[in-house]
Amino acid sequence: MSASMYPTPHRLFIGKDNHKFFVSHMTVLPDGQKERLHGHNYMVALRIDLRDISFQNFLHFDVFKKSMEAQCKEWDEHVLVAEHNPFLKILKRDSTEVEFTLCGKRYVLPADEVIFLPLENIVVETLSREFCRRIIERMGPALDKKLVASLDVAVTETVGQGGGYFHVVE
Repeated sequence: MSASMYPTPHRLFIGKDNHKFFVSHMTVLPDGQKERLHGHNYMVALRIDLRDISFQNFLHFDVFKKSMEAQCKEWDEHVLVAEHNPFLKILKRDSTEVEFTLCGKRYVLPADEVIFLPLENIVVETLSREFCRRIIERMGPALDKKLVASLDVAVTETVGQGGGYFHVVE
């Protein structure tokens, strides 16, 4: 591959032991079947392509690490539910509990243990995209668009198996 195929020749990467979250979820198949409620110890890694590495434009790892850690902590030890799944029906949602059906099965869980995500399915592809969106939001102006060309988030559910999302920073 030629160098012109990449946004920049400079890349940072972060994927430390504490960039993980343990959650439960149910993958739903297009025909309305689903996996049982189960959990994963997801690991997250981030690649950052840089436009400039000059001394005066030094970019510190901390802004990215803190955003990643905060997002992992937010999701950790929760049941993630895809709020936009066509097979989901929310029956009750208040401060104490949530009741819903998913693919015809009924669930009642404590409200503080469930996070509804604006997704159609809870799989590594959608989790990596949502994780990226949320860390960009968390970084706010600290994400220097003059310096950062792109972000590439990888979410793995087991060693050697995962998915990713590539975001061009404009």
